[in-house]
Amino acid sequence: MTKVKWSVASRKRRKKILKKARGQFGGRSKLYRTAKESVQKGMSYSYRDRKAKKRSFRTLWIARINAACREENISYSRFLSALKKAKVSLNRKVLSDMAIHDKKGFHKLLEMAKGKA
Repeated sequence: MTKVKWSVASRKRRKKILKKARGQFGGRSKLYRTAKESVQKGMSYSYRDRKAKKRSFRTLWIARINAACREENISYSRFLSALKKAKVSLNRKVLSDMAIHDKKGFHKLLEMAKGKA
């Protein structure tokens, strides 16, 4: 049986980690052990923040819709419940975009909501 040499595989494994650690400060991008810890931490942060990003955008959309509704003297919650009664199914992202870019369309939705409220 021939002798197995792991140097190629281990070098590839280490280079993969060091490549992910590029741009880190100091030894975090040059020393394997430190780079491995840094990359692992960074990967867990990126996983966590992909979930948090969805929450923060939803919060932003709600704040924008609420601000646009308050200009017309209706609260966000009453506006959304009136839209549901009127069977208008637009998500918060679209409503937020309408509140910023399509004021006339959003105003029509507000009038519809005031009629149902």
